[in-house]
Amino acid sequence: MTAETWDGDDPAPADRGPLAGVVVLDITRVVAGPFCSMILADLGATVIKVERPTDPDYARDFPPHLQAADGSTFSAFFAQYNRGKLGLTLDLATPDGQDLLKQLVRRADVLVENFRPGTMDKLGTGPAVLRAENPRLVYTAISGFGQTGPYRSRPAYDNSAQATGGLWSMNGYADRPPVRVGTIIGDLSATLYAVIGTLAALRHAERTGQGQLVDVSQQDSVLSLTENAVVSYTVNGEVPTPLGNQHPFVRPYELYPCKDGYVFFGGYTDKFWRLTCMMFDRPELAGDPEIDTMAKRFDPDVYSHRVRPLLLDWFASRTRAELEELAGDQVPLSAVRTIAEVVDDPQIAARDMIVDVEYPDFGPLRMFGQPIKLDVTPARPRTLAPRPGEHTDAVLRGLLDLSPERIAELRTAGVI
Repeated sequence: MTAETWDGDDPAPADRGPLAGVVVLDITRVVAGPFCSMILADLGATVIKVERPTDPDYARDFPPHLQAADGSTFSAFFAQYNRGKLGLTLDLATPDGQDLLKQLVRRADVLVENFRPGTMDKLGTGPAVLRAENPRLVYTAISGFGQTGPYRSRPAYDNSAQATGGLWSMNGYADRPPVRVGTIIGDLSATLYAVIGTLAALRHAERTGQGQLVDVSQQDSVLSLTENAVVSYTVNGEVPTPLGNQHPFVRPYELYPCKDGYVFFGGYTDKFWRLTCMMFDRPELAGDPEIDTMAKRFDPDVYSHRVRPLLLDWFASRTRAELEELAGDQVPLSAVRTIAEVVDDPQIAARDMIVDVEYPDFGPLRMFGQPIKLDVTPARPRTLAPRPGEHTDAVLRGLLDLSPERIAELRTAGVI
């Protein structure tokens, strides 16, 4: 949306998506927070990204960068996580900035922040203060350790959550040090839970007029991703350790080398095992009394001595493409693809998961699309991220009805 399309009370056109008309104040940085509000923007919400005039989101400096002919740059990393938002600069360390935020909150439905707990309270704009301004407000707070508990004030990054949530200790190989998950899973999982919590709280606010605090911790989010680890410990006293590419108990279900790379194969059920034996012209193995049931194949010794060698032999002389073609729609077998291969994958294309956006002065940017597919009100990920404060005047005029003179005063004073 641009300043020209802002129209006051309902800045989101009715055809923008299921969240059209929902106003979100995004006071977040980097990923845990911006990704949350990006999803809401894709789904049609009017998201106003609030940045400090002299200290905007430092993800604007993250690589890679689009480059214009004049040498100026724009972070593609920032663009991906802040698409579809309006840019507003506001210094919350000033009384006028705090007052403006309170005014904006009166017109908003949701506020998302990812400061360390207590930061917004120190600014005089904590959840209790802002919900007093607007009892309907959904206040979503994403942090490393949550708003309560002995760790609440600790600084945290994604790796902090992977370390303290147990995931890091489980990942890697048994004979090597633990390995972090190869993406910012603490940030990303917290974001997804924040979206779910925000939508649930928004539904409640629409029904009752009562807003609430949505408190999402990266540590909590990572812990919830550890599958059977917690119950394995609480029931059997087993402390999960790194297993490499193997599953804790399901077999065969791991990575296997082939002629030109690796594939995942997960044909562990009796049905899939029977089909696999037929696929490789060894149907008699489906009835072999040592490996004829799923329970037998789950046994680590049986799997190691009988099942895995068969698969290694079958896969070794075939390429990833040959194995995928052989498995077809019958057996779960997938090539391990690079990101370059994924970007050009026909299934990814069919699902519209790589979208092209044209950035004025910088050219095209290809980035990931929106995984949530709605057939009546589809998401709209092909939108631009704002420059710092790009829509400040439009937001303050359209949402707060401030005069050009007042806006000029605020800019001169460094508030916006």
